Amino acid sequence: MVSQRHAGKVALVTGGASGLGEAFSRRFAAEGAKVAVLDRDVARGERVAAGIGAAAIFIPVDVSSYASVEAAVAKVVERFGRLDAAVNSAGVPGAIGALADYPLDAWDQLIAVNLTGVFYSMRAELQQMIRQGGGGAIVNVSSINAIVTFPMIPAYVAAKHGVVGLTKAAALENGPAGIRINAVAPTVVKTPMSLPTMPEEVWTALTPQHALKRLPTTDEIAAAVAFLASDEASYITGTVQVVDGGYTLS
Repeated sequence: MVSQRHAGKVALVTGGASGLGEAFSRRFAAEGAKVAVLDRDVARGERVAAGIGAAAIFIPVDVSSYASVEAAVAKVVERFGRLDAAVNSAGVPGAIGALADYPLDAWDQLIAVNLTGVFYSMRAELQQMIRQGGGGAIVNVSSINAIVTFPMIPAYVAAKHGVVGLTKAAALENGPAGIRINAVAPTVVKTPMSLPTMPEEVWTALTPQHALKRLPTTDEIAAAVAFLASDEASYITGTVQVVDGGYTLS
């Protein structure tokens, strides 16, 4: 049986309508939290919230717009009264190409969502947690691409490095308020976002490069996120939790 360590808490998940974000949304609800599923995909978001049940609501958001993020956080508080935990997982895969020829518009789009979107989300979330008198936990989704990298995805790599920097800076600033901020760096996970970007032979080649000789499930990444957001991680802040099955060991 899943622990109820988030019972009575309110959590929001950006990008919560599919893939890892959906797994995070379901995990928080399973552990007793009220969950706000934030996403730009209305149809998926409504389905995920409905599937979770009365403990969840869906709120449309565009994380590349601060006004949209600010309004979404306000709606979470209007519905549930407070905000205790936030997971910033909204992201796009971006274009594939060498840096020398990388499309400028593709760079701008990816950075707007994967990096600026995390900044916007943390800004609004932190303001709410501070208004409440402090306390709370934020988990940002980075990637093993902030530690090692693959070629031909310069914007994605840059954004995920930036997420780590934002996480550490925010953790140092907000520690005195009792707000903990950490990041997770998962390995490649088969999700609706990642599957179209890599042919099956790439997945097959990557699998044995992990020490555990398998790829993770979304639930395994969600377990790490739920732990970092819980009181069990009360003395952990400013860290990057690598969840990679040993990929970065060699």
